[in-house]
Amino acid sequence: MIGLEFSQEERNSLVSDIQTYMSEHADVDLGQFEAEDVLQFFVNQLGKHFYNKGLLDAQALLLMQMDSITEAISQLEKV
Repeated sequence: MIGLEFSQEERNSLVSDIQTYMSEHADVDLGQFEAEDVLQFFVNQLGKHFYNKGLLDAQALLLMQMDSITEAISQLEKV
């Protein structure tokens, strides 16, 4: 699996989202470093699952498209 990387802008936005969520829902104020650690934890623990799910979804979509193409080709066959 390719490592999950975020641009600095994306990382800043995610860290800010984590800080806001924790403040509003857990009454915990996280600093920049703590929120970055939480983000990295979730990336390490959950990233591969989301990545694999995305691959499965892409594969299912491709299979559906292939079925559609196969059906279209079958309709073009001359009997």
